[in-house]
Amino acid sequence: MDNSKLHIIPLGGLESIGMNITAFEYEDSIIVVDCGLAFPEDDMYGIDLCVPVITYLQDNADRLKAFFITHGHEDHIGALPYVLLEVNAPIYATKLTMALIDHKLEEHDLLDTVKRKVVAYGQHINIGEFRVEFIKTNHSIQDAAALAIYTPKGIIVHTGDFKVDYTPVYGDAIDLQRFGELGKKGVLALMCDSTNAERPGISMTESVVGKTFEGIFSDHSSQRIIIATFASNVDRVQQIINTAYKFDRKVVVEGRSMVNVISIAQELGYLHIPSNTLIDVEQMKDYPDDRMVLITTGSQGEPLAALSRMANGTHKKVKITPNDLIIFSSNPIPGNEKAVSKIIDELYQKSADVIFQDTHVSGHACQEEIKLIYSLLQPEYAIPIHGEFRHRKAQAQLAKELGIPSDHILMLSSGDVLEIEEDYAKVVDQVPAGSVFVDGLGIGDVGNIVMRDRQHLAEDGIVIVVLTLESGSGQVLSGPDIVSRGFVYVRNAEDLLEEALQVVNETMDGLVVQGVTDWNKIKSSIKDDLGEFIWKTTKRRPMLIPIIMEV
Repeated sequence: MDNSKLHIIPLGGLESIGMNITAFEYEDSIIVVDCGLAFPEDDMYGIDLCVPVITYLQDNADRLKAFFITHGHEDHIGALPYVLLEVNAPIYATKLTMALIDHKLEEHDLLDTVKRKVVAYGQHINIGEFRVEFIKTNHSIQDAAALAIYTPKGIIVHTGDFKVDYTPVYGDAIDLQRFGELGKKGVLALMCDSTNAERPGISMTESVVGKTFEGIFSDHSSQRIIIATFASNVDRVQQIINTAYKFDRKVVVEGRSMVNVISIAQELGYLHIPSNTLIDVEQMKDYPDDRMVLITTGSQGEPLAALSRMANGTHKKVKITPNDLIIFSSNPIPGNEKAVSKIIDELYQKSADVIFQDTHVSGHACQEEIKLIYSLLQPEYAIPIHGEFRHRKAQAQLAKELGIPSDHILMLSSGDVLEIEEDYAKVVDQVPAGSVFVDGLGIGDVGNIVMRDRQHLAEDGIVIVVLTLESGSGQVLSGPDIVSRGFVYVRNAEDLLEEALQVVNETMDGLVVQGVTDWNKIKSSIKDDLGEFIWKTTKRRPMLIPIIMEV
């Protein structure tokens, strides 16, 4: 690649919701916008998190100048502790975003090794060949920012996740004036959030939810109210607390991430809790149901979240009763619908009341808001980001309707190297991109082969054949014994396992006659013959593992 050209290199966030990370490169300077994780798909057995492949950043670590973070959601900050272990660079972010990052780095013992700088809206950071400006936006978490990236080739605007909220619960509305000023200067490219690009109209203001809560609290004045929402949605939590205070209810916060975020937001002044409103979960027994509100995690059906444990009866301190009203103040993230539905069913089975509609507004811009940003900025090129392909395609159609030529609308894939100038933009190369699996303390030690084995085990189970051979002669001294897990229930399949043993015995007899003593040949023959027998008998292909001991 020609380093004298400006390159935009998305390393994630373009094929699915999550794992947002994009590199900007010019001459000897690379800056990175966001560094997020993705949560595992259903077929990623045992995987905790997915973080982006950063081979390109590792190979060019000497040119990496900084990370710029748009806001504090996990899909934008969650991979930082893992990436910073490989490539250390300063982090620039707004106040609440940085506090959430600090908490994450502290958990991974990285707080003392990473430089961090809190940035105010309107502030410009000069670093290497770039200058980066933070611009106020609205989202479902406070202190969200768009970035104006000044390069020698022109201005690139990266919106981050955003919406246009004229009446936010906390702070100011999005700085549309600044977007208009940048448009007059001339914008080379707009990288715009696509999550809600399929939805017509505008997203509702967050303030609407507060009025909805008031109506629900009024209509259910005798019930205990449990509200599940995103831990990071500080404005939503504020509205719940305000409504609880208005109706003279005490508030309990349950769920580790919820407690952490509320503690950080309150300490920084982003959350205001009236005195004597917040109580500990142990104090809940001292108040009647009509005086209680619980704010909890688990709105996405996460198996270990507080609400999930309440629903299945394993929570140690909160038991669901018929006098409970549970409110889901969120929409299921694509892929989580089934898990959320399961939790709702379990709550209904406990005779609780459940509300899961009209208590949430999106934090992402719908079509008219996206059009507004395009109209203010008048970009030369459109680069839809943040979302599945269909979301980005919907934004591409909006850009086309607004008069941007088709060849100036760029549908990138993760790993593409976009070379961009005022008179042309084209993909000139491809760098490694994809996911690294985090499983417990292991990072990247679980790859495609291991995942394929896990899927095989999950679908068909395992059969282990154990036998002891005499050294030299290869005669069977003990066994074979067969152990199975996840294949058949042994007590109901004694005949099948007896026949399987007979197959192994016949295989071993044949090998002895042939004088075969090579372990690899013996294992291969057992797997072939036993595998063929099991397939003919059961139409299944469990994982077969022969174990040979020699004495």
